[in-house]
Amino acid sequence: MSDTVTIPAMSFESLEEVRRVIEAFEAGAIPKPDWNHRTHLVVASWYLEHFDEEEARDRVVTGILRYNRLNGIERTRTSGYHETLTLFWLALARGFLKSLPESATSLERINRCVTAYEGKRDLFLEHYRAETIWSWDARRAWTEPDRMPLSESIPR
Repeated sequence: MSDTVTIPAMSFESLEEVRRVIEAFEAGAIPKPDWNHRTHLVVASWYLEHFDEEEARDRVVTGILRYNRLNGIERTRTSGYHETLTLFWLALARGFLKSLPESATSLERINRCVTAYEGKRDLFLEHYRAETIWSWDARRAWTEPDRMPLSESIPR
């Protein structure tokens, strides 16, 4: 793997390009400015495409915790890893990927998932009251939506 990874602003052109992002994520080598909502979606959709639901969830959670540790990102009451937001986005990505035709390639599926949600970073606020989602309880453990069910944002 090269010392730097490029996360394209538009669609990935190959699975190898995506794989390099995943390798950088697993090594904790994505530059902090690039560890953003879009990159989280790339990671989520990659793992959901390559592993069963439980394994994908475990790899994403473990990977984010490792990335944060390696990059000095502390988990506090107001920052760092957020369990509910992580699982929220995994659920939306999983539902979106399941809605796509089986004939779509893995690359197409990843690109479409990222494109569908990259501009909707605050979508979770339609599902959670601010005081719920920003609570320490929601940061530490999965918390059910208290405004609108997740199913309302998953394509059918």
